[in-house]
Parts: sequence; structure tokens; C-alpha cells
Amino acid sequence: MLETASRLWSAGTLPDDILTSLQRAATGFAIGLTVGILLALVSGLTRTGEALIDGTVNLNRAIPTLGLIPLFILWLGIGETFKIAIIAIVVYVPIYLNTHAALSGIDSRFVELAEVQDLSKYRFIRQVVIPGALPGFFVGLRLGVTGSWLGLVVLEQINATSGLGYMMFQAQNYGQTDVILVGLVVYGIFGLISDSAVRIVERRVLSWRRTLSS
Repeated sequence: MLETASRLWSAGTLPDDILTSLQRAATGFAIGLTVGILLALVSGLTRTGEALIDGTVNLNRAIPTLGLIPLFILWLGIGETFKIAIIAIVVYVPIYLNTHAALSGIDSRFVELAEVQDLSKYRFIRQVVIPGALPGFFVGLRLGVTGSWLGLVVLEQINATSGLGYMMFQAQNYGQTDVILVGLVVYGIFGLISDSAVRIVERRVLSWRRTLSS
């Protein structure tokens, strides 16, 4: 397998496919992250937002995301747009659900204390809402990071002309098991690196929680 990876890298095939996959994953992840945070804040901080958003997102969660592929192909075509859209959905759902749950679980005593202290809405969000939502947000973020790579494995085998999934699909047609293994290992490495990066940031941002529990 190492010999195969070296050959693909020297030929320029593997670097190009890795770059394409990273671009797809990063774009879909950025969109999903933004949408998930915004929807969670609107739904978690306003009753109107919760009434309009929460039920829709939970309905979306109940539908297998990969089952939406045929519908999105009809709506967006079979190019890059639908792939990025599916990745964004895979990412935003866990981020929304966990962030919204964290917002809903903020202790009412903190809210009452903020009212007694007459905190402005901005200071209330900065000093109470954001710290209270961060633990849940990071749980959703880790799930979203993992989900983006899992979705990419499938999506890059649908009418793609580049990417790790396309490389593996072509290898399947030619019976090249070693190339498929190289693709799986690369996916696994990037998934592990992404998850580790999120965990490092989480430990630093939530260092106050470790201090209180120690």
C-alpha cells in the first residue's frame, strides 16, 4: 500500500485528489457550521424562532441525509453544488441540535442573576449564553467534522471527475484494491486530524470547566 501511495503521489494524482476533496469538505463544512450556529441562536433565544425552526430541523434529522441525494440532483444538478449542499446538511444538523440543546439547558438561575444585575442583551449573550452553549456546540462540531468526511466518501463517487472518492471508484472498476485502501487511509487520517484539532480547541476554550471540576 505504501508503494501504491508513493506511486500515486509521484504521478500527481493523489495530491490533486486530496486538494479537491479538502476544498469540497471545507466549503460544505463552512456553510453547515454557519447555518447551524445561526439557526441554533435564533431558535434558542426566541420563542418565535424555536416554533419556526426547531420542528423543521428535527424533521430534517429524521430523514436520512444521503436519501436526499436524488432530490438534490434534480434541484441543483449533478455538479459540485449538490455535493457541497449535502455536506452542509450533514454538518449543520448535529451542530444545531447540540447547540440548541445546550442553550435550552442553561440554568434558569443564571438568567435570573443576569436580570438582577440588569445586564444588557449583548452582555447577557456574551457572558451567559455563549459560555453555556459552548460545551454542546463542541459536541456538535465534532460530529459535524466526522460527518463531513463520511458524506464525502459517498458523494465523490457520484458523477465526479476528481477527488479521493472518484479515485476509489475508478480503482473499484479496475479491481485495484491497493488504491482503494490508500483512499480509505487518507480519509481516516484527515478525519482523525480534524477531530483532534477540534478537541484541542475545545480543551483550550473550555479550560474553565476543567478548573471548576477539579
